[in-house]
Amino acid sequence: QVQLVESGGGLVQAGGSLRLSCAVSGRTFNNYNMGWFRQAPGKEREFVAADSRSGRFTYSADSVKGRFTFSRDNAKNTVYLQMNSLKPEDTAVYYCAADDSARAVVSTRAYEYDYWGQGTQVTVSS
Repeated sequence: QVQLVESGGGLVQAGGSLRLSCAVSGRTFNNYNMGWFRQAPGKEREFVAADSRSGRFTYSADSVKGRFTFSRDNAKNTVYLQMNSLKPEDTAVYYCAADDSARAVVSTRAYEYDYWGQGTQVTVSS
């Protein structure tokens, strides 16, 4: 059974930074493309960033480009989302997800991810 556990959320002022972590257990970590998604109240879950299993291809949503950075530490079976210059509109529950398919390119579609964490709340005050 694959488990994903997010941490690092919290309350921060606009312009501040947070680093989210997602620890993966249960199977070989570098078999997965990994993604970060977020969901604000009353809104659909939306793509934030993703990284290929090789670590060679990373893709971010336009809304976070230049502010958020995806990274992966295969030795620790952990992925990270460094979030800088946070804005109130970044407020959401953030989820990490693992894609267990043989997909060569990272997906921005939530339904193409097989495993999900429980989410961590990020709140940005103005």
